[in-house]
Amino acid sequence: MILEHAVLDVVPGQQEEFEAAFDEARHIIAAMPGFRSLRLERCLERPTRYLLLVEWDSLEAHTVGSRGSPEYQRWRALLHRFYDPFPTVEHYSRVLVADPSA
Repeated sequence: MILEHAVLDVVPGQQEEFEAAFDEARHIIAAMPGFRSLRLERCLERPTRYLLLVEWDSLEAHTVGSRGSPEYQRWRALLHRFYDPFPTVEHYSRVLVADPSA
């Protein structure tokens, strides 16, 4: 499993419109082969900043499959206009986990 991480800085005043567009866009990504889950979190200290966390089966499921698909153009059209600056996307693999039962 791979975790995609992106900090999304949205143009001030466009948060509601961004969230509505993301609500539509999430269906695009959820239909991609290799997609596992998605979380979009809004920053409490900076209300124009969001954290996007997406779990994929593999790095290639995101970088080749999703980004290389025709559906990605719809994702871009819905969301990319909101970002300033454009986000850096990074991918992580799990090292360890802690939970209350550990």
